[in-house]
Parts: sequence; structure tokens; C-alpha cells
Amino acid sequence: MSSVLSLPNLDAPAFGDPCPVAPAPAVLEFLSRRRSASAQALETPGPDPAQLSALITLAARAPDHGKLAPWRFVILQGAAKAELVRRLDVLADLTPNPDKARAALQKLARPPVTVLVISSPRGDAKPVWEQELSAGAVCTLMLVAAGAMGYGANWITDWYAYKPEALRLLGVADGERVAGFIHMGTPAQAPQERVRPDLAPLTSQWMPPPDV
Repeated sequence: MSSVLSLPNLDAPAFGDPCPVAPAPAVLEFLSRRRSASAQALETPGPDPAQLSALITLAARAPDHGKLAPWRFVILQGAAKAELVRRLDVLADLTPNPDKARAALQKLARPPVTVLVISSPRGDAKPVWEQELSAGAVCTLMLVAAGAMGYGANWITDWYAYKPEALRLLGVADGERVAGFIHMGTPAQAPQERVRPDLAPLTSQWMPPPDV
């Protein structure tokens, strides 16, 4: 596992500044080996406040049709996170399988730092589906940026991302949805490669349909 990088210069360009497009072979190499780490194997240290701020800043550069910022971030860590897990543990009794629900909470309890990404559509000026996709893109960029910073990371949802009582506890408002919990920390062991899909049957090239 690579060591955690010192925080690089992440000064954002000012509005209107040119953002040249240039090859980045190191990025392609990194993406070819990107792998989520088990949330239950994430230990301290996690991102410090400056790194966490940088990760949120980088994630917010996700594609965003209409510049609506249809998402928001909730940081979960420390004693407050432990209290959240305790309260969710109580709600586990309201699920069909309380033991399974409690076991799933370990994915939230163990990592030292978690960012809850909430999809928060801003009206219907742009299709809501596209706004929700933007929230998913935010999750992806945060996952990738955390890995590039040298941390293990995992994007997870579970029963507490959907149960109404849990959503109220998390402060998810009507019209909002949980896009994901991004768990981050130092992996106890390097994750192993998983099976990847055969892309041939999933890929096609559009051709004009025959006249009918």
C-alpha cells in the first residue's frame, strides 16, 4: 500500500481561467488499478481536516448540469459518529432482520472518517435524474481522490440509507436521497482484485436503423 501523500497544491482556478486539457498517464495508471477497500478493514488514521476539505473540494468538481450543486456533504466522525451508530442500532430492531441490520452497522462504525453525500435536487430547472447522477459523480470523485491521496475508501449504502426513521436521524429532508456513505481510512491490508465484467457484450456502436 502506498503511503499517504502530503496535501498537494490544490488552488482552484478562478472563474474564467483556462483549464488546459493535457494527457495524464499517471491518472490512467492509477484508475487501471483502482480498488475499493473493505469498510470494516479501515483503521486510523483517516483524512485530517485539511485533507477532508480538499477531498470535498475535489468531489465538488463533478459534472453538474446547470451549475446547481444538487448535493450536500455531512461529515461523520468521532464521538458524534459513535452516537449515530448507537441510535441506528436501536432502529435496527424495526427491520425484518435486526441481527443482519446490526452487523451492517459495522461498515459505518469502523472507518475513522465517513462523508455522507446527500442528493439534494434544486427544483426541476434541469431533469432531476441528471441532478441525482451528479450526486453519484460526486461520490465517485471523492472515492477516487481519497485513493489518490493514499487512503482506502469505500462507497456504501445500506438499510439506514432508505429507512424513513434513519433518514430523519441523518437529517435527510423530503425530496433528498442518500447518494452514498464514503468511508475513508487506512486499510489494514491491501484489497485484492475482484472479478471484472466482460465488456464485449455490454458495448455496442450505434448504427442507423434500417428504413421501415
